[in-house]
Amino acid sequence: MEQAPTTSTGLPENAYKELKEGEEYHPIMSPSETYAEVTPWSVGWGLVMAVLFSAAAAYSGLKIGQVFEAAIPIAILAVGISTVARKNQSLGQNVIIQSIGASSGVIVAGAIFTIPALYILGLPASYFQMFMASALGGFLGILFLIPFRKYFVKDMHGKFPFPEATATTEILVAGEKGGKQAAVLAVSGIIGGLFDFTFSAFGAWSEVITTRMFGWGQVLSDRLKLVFKVDTSAMVFGLGYIVGLKYSLIIAAGSFLSWFVLVPLVHEIGQYLTVPVGASVTQLISAMSPEDIFRTYVRQIGIGGIAMAGIIGIIRSSKIIASAFTLAYREIVHHSDDAEAKTVRTQTDLRMLWVVMLILLTALLVFVFFYTGVVFNLTHAIVGLLIVVIISFLFTTVAANAIAIVGTNPVSGMTLMTLILSSLVLWQVGLTGDTGMLVALIMGGVVCTALSVAGGFITDLKIGYWLGSTPKKQETWKFLGVLVSAATVGGVILVLNKAYGFTGDQALVAPQANAMAAVIKPLMSNAPTPWTLYLVGAVIALLLVVLKVPPLAFALGMYIPQELNTPLVFGGLVAWFVSTRSKDEKLNNARFQRGTLIASGFIAGGALLGVFNAFLKFIDQTWEFGYAGWYHEHWADSANGEITGLVMFALLFAYALWDSMRAKAE
Repeated sequence: MEQAPTTSTGLPENAYKELKEGEEYHPIMSPSETYAEVTPWSVGWGLVMAVLFSAAAAYSGLKIGQVFEAAIPIAILAVGISTVARKNQSLGQNVIIQSIGASSGVIVAGAIFTIPALYILGLPASYFQMFMASALGGFLGILFLIPFRKYFVKDMHGKFPFPEATATTEILVAGEKGGKQAAVLAVSGIIGGLFDFTFSAFGAWSEVITTRMFGWGQVLSDRLKLVFKVDTSAMVFGLGYIVGLKYSLIIAAGSFLSWFVLVPLVHEIGQYLTVPVGASVTQLISAMSPEDIFRTYVRQIGIGGIAMAGIIGIIRSSKIIASAFTLAYREIVHHSDDAEAKTVRTQTDLRMLWVVMLILLTALLVFVFFYTGVVFNLTHAIVGLLIVVIISFLFTTVAANAIAIVGTNPVSGMTLMTLILSSLVLWQVGLTGDTGMLVALIMGGVVCTALSVAGGFITDLKIGYWLGSTPKKQETWKFLGVLVSAATVGGVILVLNKAYGFTGDQALVAPQANAMAAVIKPLMSNAPTPWTLYLVGAVIALLLVVLKVPPLAFALGMYIPQELNTPLVFGGLVAWFVSTRSKDEKLNNARFQRGTLIASGFIAGGALLGVFNAFLKFIDQTWEFGYAGWYHEHWADSANGEITGLVMFALLFAYALWDSMRAKAE
């Protein structure tokens, strides 16, 4: 067979293009040959990555509300480790390492968006419940996605961009040439980790810098409730690079609407009121700071926007959802006649009969878990099972579609919708109060994890399709990655709650979990619910659709604290600058890819050192060796500390720009 034209990194030339009639895509690893994929080396390293990145991603998500996708840094590390070990033809094994390891980020997203809400609401939370909710949700996510694999990765070839899968694939292919990327990742990881550790452990400068550091900024904050805030974390900055300028600006625009329009507007209207406004509100609006107004009123508008964005996503994917039953039926009935599935290694999935049986088994385990470990009531357990299975299935294609198009999974918005629906149903069957909140949040955790895993797994399968891996092996060993990640994240949440907590001034932000708690408490306590504020957010999301602005990204910006949104723009600016400065597209691509490695290093290093800092705090609380005294709180909270933070953030920005521009076209 004649060798197909390839890209600069070795992928076939039609890897990212729609295929013409009669044209076929031939991956790097030939479908007619057998390659080393599942080995003790690949499975072992995949599990190591799952543990490490589960810990790192949990810290990242609880701190900034964004769980970084682990696929890219894990792929880089897999390439680097294989290079150091001088393993030849390691491409197939590296895909398995990446696929198992990437379970970490998606499992973490499912857990931290819901489970910390138990602590926030003062409800009992056990390791067993965390583990089971994460593991069973992960299994459902894998199983519900398998029937859609061929549609998303093969039938829609070239029609979906798959941004994260593209970057990861390029790294894995380039790694076969020598793995120099691992060195760039290591250096940037050390820089990013030490940068974040310096201010978080020692208070060398303020983590959040605001316009209040200047006299005029304090006046604006006091009189007009206007304040501009930036988090100096290398981790958040790196995330902005990966997200890109377009979506960073959309997220920031949502934040600016909240902080520069809605917060001052609420103050202007409410400053003359002589009674508090809203359920459980005891403070007058005139006495509120910009942060108080945001938390009390404006954030609820963001929640409404997120929920409506999830509904819009389902409507847009309705045809794909409707076809799922047809696909499953066709696979089961005609599988024995599917000659291609029998003969082509790269198109072999787990048999659909096995998938259906495993779905039924997982559903049974969900029922047993609810009945024996959560509700202890047969009717309530059945209701919980139906809610979890139906919603998980309906939203699976939304998650996969979002990842395929923009690389962002709207799992938080879909989970909010799940909590609202489940709370209304549970109320009807008599589950209210603390018990109702506990049940709804555990159910939400299962659904959230299922959707998160489904969205992440479609990335793994697309990577495997481009490179020529065996889907059946990816699907089989993904279950092990989910189990290990679920076991890890439960322990990490326990440690982080002990070290930082999820309530109070110094607590982890846990924005999605706070949103879940804010939504579910009034629903389950028969207290007034801010439906008007939710409705305003929903209307804004609908208007954004008319304006062709992605509603989920904008709504997340409205909800997440401003200081965690603004650094994304600076990271996105670096990504835009390095990829547009030259007329040579190869040079632009080389610079952008190097910047991707640097940003991934910032994210991974900052998150891992953040987890290390959390463990030190945890140990200090137990044995009191004086670690807390190392943090210079007075300096970090001072205007000079903020100015120092501004200087350090500028240096970080300059370094990322300089190092990215050093790349040379091959």
